[in-house]
Amino acid sequence: MSTTLVTGSRGKVGQGVIARLHAAGHSVRAASARPADLTVPDGVERAELALDRPEAFAAALRGVQQVFLYPQPTGIHAFAEAAEAAGVEHIVLLSSSSVLGPDAENDPLASHSLLVERALADSGLNCTFLRPDAFASNSLGWAHSIGLGLPIRLAHPDAHIAPIHPEDLADIAAEALIGSLTGPAPTLTGPESLTFREQLAVLAEVLGREIPVERISRAEAEEQMGRHMPAPVVTSLLDLWEAATHGPAPVHDTTLTLLGRPARTFHQWARENTAAFTRP
Repeated sequence: MSTTLVTGSRGKVGQGVIARLHAAGHSVRAASARPADLTVPDGVERAELALDRPEAFAAALRGVQQVFLYPQPTGIHAFAEAAEAAGVEHIVLLSSSSVLGPDAENDPLASHSLLVERALADSGLNCTFLRPDAFASNSLGWAHSIGLGLPIRLAHPDAHIAPIHPEDLADIAAEALIGSLTGPAPTLTGPESLTFREQLAVLAEVLGREIPVERISRAEAEEQMGRHMPAPVVTSLLDLWEAATHGPAPVHDTTLTLLGRPARTFHQWARENTAAFTRP
């Protein structure tokens, strides 16, 4: 039986891919820098793998035909060489739609995934690049403030995005690994364009209480966001959101167009995650 190696096995998408492949009867090996910490279904192998430790590549890749790969530029060339040597037939990369943006090579959000895409493209491996846009789960960044009843302070509350449900992404990734998904690099979104203000209105609806939204200046947003992320990333995000205020976000491929089943909505994601926005 062919084995699929899943990296990023602690993440929501990685966990979803593992669950789908295992339920379908496929051999799965879950990889992590700390495999003992993984929670996986009975019968799923664990393997130690960190892309900055190439000495572990051969053991993790032994007998593997396919890989679900999270983007990590460090060690990617050595990993691609090890995958070729191990006889890997297909890599499905969780990339990002940001690689399609202008000057992606110098953008701190895009360059991370772009470097991995280029390394894999230069190898002899058969690859599929999944390029999701914003995740619905990014809204968890508001959970602390919402749980405390505080206003959500945004420089661009009317920026449009089309957030994808992580379970849809896991469905698509699993299909790319074991099914008949076509297209080497689909751009993936949710089924509808929503502004941040509209997403917060959805959360307010499912929580049954008001969520105040406060518009702030760019300088205030830079100070607020800079507490949690590097300045270049803050600049890139604010530039992206400013550009996104001019109209609805494009809706690209979803589970409907790729798999023939309806895409999960942001409203569904919000209903499934109400506990995260409720103060204990």
